[in-house]
Parts: sequence; structure tokens; C-alpha cells
Amino acid sequence: MFLIKKTGFVFSLLLMLNACSNTVKLANGKSVKRPKNIILLIGDGMGLTQVTAGLYMNNNKLNLEEFPIIGLHKNYPKETSLITDSAAGATAIASGEKSYNAAIGVNADSMPIATILEMAEARGLATGLVATCAITHATPASFIAHQKKRDMFEPIAADFLKTDIDLIIGGGKKYFDNRTQDTRNLYKELETKGYQVSDFFKEELKDVKLTGQPLAYFTANDHPLQASQGRDYLPSTSRFSADFLKKRSPKKGFFLMIEGSQIDWGGHANNSDYIITEMIDFDKAIGQILEFAKQDGETLVIVTADHETGGYSINKGSVMGKLETKFTTDYHTGTMIPVYAFGPGAEAFSGIYENTALFDKMKQLFGF
Repeated sequence: MFLIKKTGFVFSLLLMLNACSNTVKLANGKSVKRPKNIILLIGDGMGLTQVTAGLYMNNNKLNLEEFPIIGLHKNYPKETSLITDSAAGATAIASGEKSYNAAIGVNADSMPIATILEMAEARGLATGLVATCAITHATPASFIAHQKKRDMFEPIAADFLKTDIDLIIGGGKKYFDNRTQDTRNLYKELETKGYQVSDFFKEELKDVKLTGQPLAYFTANDHPLQASQGRDYLPSTSRFSADFLKKRSPKKGFFLMIEGSQIDWGGHANNSDYIITEMIDFDKAIGQILEFAKQDGETLVIVTADHETGGYSINKGSVMGKLETKFTTDYHTGTMIPVYAFGPGAEAFSGIYENTALFDKMKQLFGF
């Protein structure tokens, strides 16, 4: 009788220890440290050539070189085409389900599906979105909104009010306070809900005097400028956002998605200089986040893309600092996409896998 009770006690103790464990077992059987925070950086349209071009046009150096773990994800959508758009690509990463092109946080039947950001929010973690496009655009929207079509910008903006996200930084102010489909002023509604709200018309982000409230800051009425035209907020804002969310949730942790949105637009324009300046700007943001993660010690950093744009190539005649480039399309391509990981749990991101596995891995590492 004593032996049975003792065995039962030991079994219960083991279950308790496992539940409180700071490690998680991967599919390969290896146990890794569980991160408290996850920062996901998405370079929209960033394939391997975009990374390479940024590297060779930046004195052969990028912060991405510091990432010890590299994988590849397969980014095709639910439909028969192998070519995804940003909405389906981001929805797969955010929610773990492949959907149709143009879908925002909904499955193939147009039904809402929970995102990693919403799961984090529901468990008391701080959450944030940062982008160099309108915050209602496909990639950031797919982490927080649920709409049938990506161009439903005003309904997407209204979805932000249904959440308790802690930090919103990006363009698209007009979809909040100059709406055409209704008379709502979401800018004022955010303030009523308890947000500190400001924008580029009033002050620069660095001049905002934080009040301890959740923050929404609009960087443009529609889309922000290109980096080559003077937009410079992404690197400093990335570090600001990580520090902000850590203060908001020092015990439970946070989830932050940062998008370098306009690498994609350079690909659509078949403009190599546009791609390179945006890639280097994005890499500066990566550098700021790496510095945060190294100091913090509990943060997993993941860098990837939704798809490649342009069929971009570096060709004969290229030398360091001067590239001969070509494009095969002004749209997206079906090439696999690199994934870079740094910090606790990074080992989970090696190998080749579906884009939906990014969600699965983040969910597992968070312990959701």
C-alpha cells in the first residue's frame, strides 16, 4: 500500500514539474528552452535574392548573418495555384491554416480562425503590430482581423477595436478617422477605449510622452513613404516596441509582429534599388531586435517572408556594390522562403516545412 501511494505521489509530482517546466520537447525529441517573448519579423516579398542583394550592396554584411538557425517554408495557398498573395501567406503564418488568396484571418470557408496574436492576448501576454504600410494592409491585418477580402480596409480597421492589442504602429490613419462606409471615428473610439493615440501630424513617435496606456501611433494617412524618400522609423520603432511590450507584461511575456512591408513593392515595380533600400532598412530593424534579444535572454526572434516578389535575380557582370539584376515577373513567385531564428527555441525552425508550421511552432513554444 505504501509503495502504491509513493508511486502515485511521484507520478503527480512529475506531472506538476512538467507543467511548470521551462523547456519544451520538439518533434525530434530534443528539449529546448521555452521563450517568454516571440518577435516575428516579416519582410514582405523577401526571397533569398532580396536578402543577397541587400548583403552585397551593404558592404557584404547583414544582421541576418548572426542567426544560427535557418530553415525554408513552403508558401503555396489553399487553392491549386502555387502562388500565394500576402493575405493567404500571412494568414497561414498567423493562424496555422492555408486559405485562399485575399483571405484575412479566415479559413477556406471564410470562417474566422484564431491567430497567434489573439491567443497570446487571451492568455494575458502583451501584443503589438508594427508595419511600414497601412496597418490595415494584408500582412498586419491577418494577425488581428477576420475579413473575406484583403481590400476591406475599413472593416479591417474596425476589427482592431474588437481586441485589446497593446501596441499599433503603422500607416492607414484614414481608415480609422476619415471613413467612407460609416460615420464612426475609430481614432476617437480607441481613445475612449483607453488607448493613447497619436500620429505623424501631431508629433514624431520619439516625442510621444508615454502615459502607461496601450498605444496606437499612425505613421501616415495611407501608406508611409519609401525608405529612400526619408522614412526612417522602422529600426528605432522596432526596439521601442520590444521595450514597450516588455514593460507592459514583464511576467507573462509578449508577442510582436514587425513587417518590412515595402520590399514587396520594390519587387512589384521591378525596381532593384527600391528592393535594396527597403531590405537594408529592414535589416537595421532586425539588428535592433537582435540587440534587444541578446540583452533580454528570453526572446525568440524569427525572420521570414510571406512570399518572394519579382522573380528577382543577380546576374553576370555583378560585382560587390554594383549588381546586374533582372526580373521574371511583376508579381509573386512560388519559390520557398528562408526562415531565420535566434534565441530560446530557435532550433525548432530548421528544416523544410509548410508555412503553417510557423504558427504551430510558435504555439508550441509559447505553451498554448
